[in-house]
Amino acid sequence: MLAGMKVDMEQEQQQQHVIVESQEVEKIEEVKPQKTKRVASLDIFRGLTVALMILVDDAGGEWPMIGHAPWNGCNLADFVMPFFLFIVGMAIALALKKIPEKLVAIRKVILRTLKLLFWGILLQGGYFHDLDKLKFGVDMNRIRWCGILQRIALAYLVVAIIEITTRQAQAKELPTGWFSIFKLYCWKWVIGACVLVVYLATLYGTYVPDWNFVVQNPDSLDFGKTLTVTCNVRGHLDPPCNAVGYVDRQVLGINHMYPRPAWKRSKACTKSSPYEGPFRADAPSWCWAPFEPEGILSSISAILSTVLGVHFGHVLIHMKDHSSRLLHWVGMGIALLVLGIILHFTDGKIHSVCNRLTDLLSYSFFPLMVRNAAIPLNKQLYTVSYVCVTSGAAALVFSAFYILVDILNWKYLFLPLEWIGMNAMLVYVMAAAEIFSGFINGWYYEDPHNTLIYWIKKHIFIGVWHSTRVGTLLYVIFAEILFWAIVAGLLHRLGIYWKL
Repeated sequence: MLAGMKVDMEQEQQQQHVIVESQEVEKIEEVKPQKTKRVASLDIFRGLTVALMILVDDAGGEWPMIGHAPWNGCNLADFVMPFFLFIVGMAIALALKKIPEKLVAIRKVILRTLKLLFWGILLQGGYFHDLDKLKFGVDMNRIRWCGILQRIALAYLVVAIIEITTRQAQAKELPTGWFSIFKLYCWKWVIGACVLVVYLATLYGTYVPDWNFVVQNPDSLDFGKTLTVTCNVRGHLDPPCNAVGYVDRQVLGINHMYPRPAWKRSKACTKSSPYEGPFRADAPSWCWAPFEPEGILSSISAILSTVLGVHFGHVLIHMKDHSSRLLHWVGMGIALLVLGIILHFTDGKIHSVCNRLTDLLSYSFFPLMVRNAAIPLNKQLYTVSYVCVTSGAAALVFSAFYILVDILNWKYLFLPLEWIGMNAMLVYVMAAAEIFSGFINGWYYEDPHNTLIYWIKKHIFIGVWHSTRVGTLLYVIFAEILFWAIVAGLLHRLGIYWKL
């Protein structure tokens, strides 16, 4: 009997020991942050955007219809930057919800911002230039401070800090109602509205005086001369006299701006438009001037693309069923597209009404904005219509990927894009920034054009198709995009990723 009682007591102690251990394990699991599953459709969308950047950068010279619009308008290349910013916004919403500590989250955001700025200045500041001619190094008096990664860094920093600091004001559960998601994150929209007001007030209210510059292009007959651009206007959106360029010239300095803007391919500058070509004899002086397409004021407007991306990320978090998510995404995407197109095409119809309004309103930035009537699609100014159209397009493209990948499970059709999206920074640096091709071209035989890359491009692609345009396009698709997709896929198998 005593032996039986002893056995019972030992069993009870073992059970208690197991219960205590299980409770401790549960506590550890609660403390340990859960590793969330990656959103495949977002990786694929990111991969598509990187692939588009490579395509338009390396094939846009032969196919100008996919390159950047010279000024007003929106070609394929003009969707790349807003798509990146939209994706960054979605990633902010998904990533920061996993970091409960505010200080930890802010520290991570600041560190990532500094990394983006470093790589942006290194890659686009001018150190790597004319890689085909094997030229390196930058004059600090002419370093370019702005660029793609710098703009992403600004938008990321501002929107991520907003997301972190307004976290306590947000409920965990989404209330019922169509506009509940907007009310839940109302502070984000308030700050977005403030950004919009600052941008519009500066764009239409800033007086732009005459300005001059020294021609730096050695191919120009005016090389070394100082040319003057006549403006003395306010609220204009043409290439030489807009507030975006004025702000950059005053803050950055004209020597630190991009020397080869897309407007050099405009009809006012060259008869070869939309191709690059010799300037017209009667080309205006500003055709030789620099302009910063990723400048200060336009980057302030670019924050709106990231704000919209964060909203779509919040929808993904709070709405649990596919139909609710898609209804919201597609509906908002179509609304943004329609609004942007209306703003772009309503110049003639509302111009007479606007002229009457300007007589009634006081002299401020708003009458000047109204006087210009339409707000054209313009990537270099990052206009409101451009924000709406590109964000609406991003919403619809992502929704399409979400249907194909997350609902229909056709993920394997887009594996190359997913691999690129999971290692986007690596592919951007090596392919889009041409660091890898510059390295390979550094190894040549007798002549700098006698390299492996030149040989492949000339003999395998251009030579076979007997067409520079077709051969260049196929080279970019297969020898660059597909090649780096395979490299990214191999790195994915090895678990190697370049993360900032």
